Amino acid sequence: QVQLVESGGGLVQAGGSLRLSCVASGRTYGSDCMGWFRQAPGQEREFVAARTWSVGSTYYAESVKGRFTIFTDTYKKMVYLQMNSLKPEDTAVYYCGVSRRGRYHRSSDYGYWGQGTQVTVSS
Repeated sequence: QVQLVESGGGLVQAGGSLRLSCVASGRTYGSDCMGWFRQAPGQEREFVAARTWSVGSTYYAESVKGRFTIFTDTYKKMVYLQMNSLKPEDTAVYYCGVSRRGRYHRSSDYGYWGQGTQVTVSS
């Protein structure tokens, strides 16, 4: 079992920055893929970014490449999402998840989720 808790969301103006945090507790493995997804009202949960704890490969959705950065602190079991140059279309609830299926971009491959944190970007 893995428990995930996100924090760091809030209201920010377009062009601003936020850093989301996700702390994992319970049994984790170096091969776990840690992902960030987001879900806007009336829309499906969509992939944002992912990386594994140990190997360090990173993956990004095209819509956030060059603006968002995912990084981890394996000692603290923390996963971060640094979001820069935010746009109103980034407004959503952001979720942290764990995938143990060797895949990272589909929400159905994630077995554990946090409760989410709201990010609102005003124009």
